[in-house]
Amino acid sequence: MKPQLLKVFKDESNSFNARRGTKPDVNNRWHFHPELELVYFKEGEGIQFIGDDISTFSKGDVVLVGSNLPHYWQFNEEYFVAQTADKVDVAVIHFNELFWGEAFLNLPENKPLRSLLEKSKRGIQLGALHDPLLGTKVEQIISLEGTRKVLALIEVLLTLAESKDIKLLATVGFQHNFLESEKDRINAIYNYSISNFRKKITLEEIAEVAAMSPNSFCKFFKSRSRKTYSEFINEIRIGHACKLLIESDYNIKEICFQSGFNNFSSFHKFFKLLKGKSPLAYQKSFRKPS
Repeated sequence: MKPQLLKVFKDESNSFNARRGTKPDVNNRWHFHPELELVYFKEGEGIQFIGDDISTFSKGDVVLVGSNLPHYWQFNEEYFVAQTADKVDVAVIHFNELFWGEAFLNLPENKPLRSLLEKSKRGIQLGALHDPLLGTKVEQIISLEGTRKVLALIEVLLTLAESKDIKLLATVGFQHNFLESEKDRINAIYNYSISNFRKKITLEEIAEVAAMSPNSFCKFFKSRSRKTYSEFINEIRIGHACKLLIESDYNIKEICFQSGFNNFSSFHKFFKLLKGKSPLAYQKSFRKPS
């Protein structure tokens, strides 16, 4: 699906951009840019789309998105409710792969950095066991000045490079060669799907959102995303189910129906296909023995 090229703001007094975001709708569209993007979610959670991966993000997560890899973070509905909205606090660092010079990366001592940047082409998310101070270090990059700012970024990237608990997100073969004219249609499909995944979405309904006939929509979506719309919407539902399995006290059948599945057997089957384990096993892996 065609991502939108986003021009990242460049502060001429610095070699890379570092900022704090507190709005849930900042760049919440399918987009990409030449700069790598390092993100620390201090407060906030929702669903992330990185390449062809659909999964959840939550408080404490650290994600590194490679150059020109399409991505999109959609915060949960509660962050958009006026007056009662939950807090969003995100540290975002954008940097060019060669901002420190090509010779620097080619130093033999920097082999771990080169390897990390190569892996980032698929998107990298740290697991739950990462250093809890890492997020604080990402935040500090924003306020530092001069050489210390560069050194702080290098230190964070080295921590990522040395971590044994990282997850590569997009598949190896992911590519995005799509038309600029498709971006509005894709955003409409994404936004409608995220807002309505808890209910049954008919083919006619989503085709109308895309302003296409049902048959044309099926061909369009499959050719652009390499998956059917049914697979896509079920991945969103599984992502939501994962959040509930980790954070809520609902039983698994309740989670099944609250995530938009009408059949427990299909929920169980699709969950295991995507996550490699049953919903119960997934839940137990996040909960400490009492």
